[in-house]
Formats: sequence, structure tokens, C-alpha cells
Amino acid sequence: MPEPAFDPDRVREAQDGDEHAWNSLLRRLEPILRGYFIKRIGAKTDVDDLVQNTLVRIHKSLDDLEKPGSLKSFAMKAALFELQDYYRGRYDMKESLHDPDLPLGRSTEPEDRSAHVDVEKALEALTPKARRIMELREYGYLYREIAQMLDTTEAAVKMQVKRAFETMKETLSALLILVWFLGL
Repeated sequence: MPEPAFDPDRVREAQDGDEHAWNSLLRRLEPILRGYFIKRIGAKTDVDDLVQNTLVRIHKSLDDLEKPGSLKSFAMKAALFELQDYYRGRYDMKESLHDPDLPLGRSTEPEDRSAHVDVEKALEALTPKARRIMELREYGYLYREIAQMLDTTEAAVKMQVKRAFETMKETLSALLILVWFLGL
């Protein structure tokens, strides 16, 4: 008799901190979740994000699972919540870390002097808090997650990012003028 895909004993091991058990359960859940999302929204690039966010949601709430034999139902409910957020337009995966006022598609050819500007100098112009927020955004944290980490509001974090971009833009502009003026 084949072992069930989500053996309750394996789930209990994962709940008790067995990383190997947990990774094996996640590997088994991933294709099920992927199929679920593809069937509902098509083969869009959003599927990967939905699957990943669902797995994170399951991971964070695994200890709440009282019946280890119902992991698949538990996972599908988490997937449904992700899908509802997606359809309601409350989905966070589209947050980006770029300044919409900066032109995209800059050349990185050696003759383009902007490629030689030291971004570290621009980062040094930021306050330690703003620099930390920018680092966390670069690592992929969402505004609300950063707000929780720093014990502040999401709006305050967004404002810090906006101000940080403005400060960096000013600093980079000054450096570009200096590079151009000196002919470096």
C-alpha cells in the first residue's frame, strides 16, 4: 500500500521542527498549488508568486493545524485566501523598488559616464533608518513587513522610501555633474 502524500506522522514531524519532513511536504504541495492557480488564472507569471506566497502562509501557520491529516485542505484554504486577495486587488507581489521618475533603460556601456557613479555614495547620504528600509525592500520585504519589523506604519515606510529615492537622486545628480565636469 503506497504511503499517503500527506502522512499525518510526517506533518507532525514538520510541526515539531523536522526540516527534512517540512521540505518534503512543501515539495509535494507545490505542484498541487501550481495546478490550482493555473486553472483559475491561467499560466500567468503571477502563478509563481501566488504559489510562493501560499507556501509562506502555510509555513507561518503550520502550528495552527490541529488535524495533521488535513494538510491538503489546510493548504487549499490558504490558496483560496491568496486567490481572493489577488482578485480583490490587494495583492502585494507587484510592489516594486524603483523610482518611477528615473528613466529606465540607461546604457551601461563604458562611454556612459553614469555607469561609473558610485551608488554607495548615494546610499551614504541616507539616514541609517532610510538605508535599512531600502535594504529590506531590496531583499524583497513588503512595506507592511518592514513596518512591523520597525514598529511603524506602512505609510511611514512608503514615505521613507519616497524620500530616500529623492535624496539618492539628488546625490547621484550631483555626482554625475561632478564626473562630467571633471571629465572622469
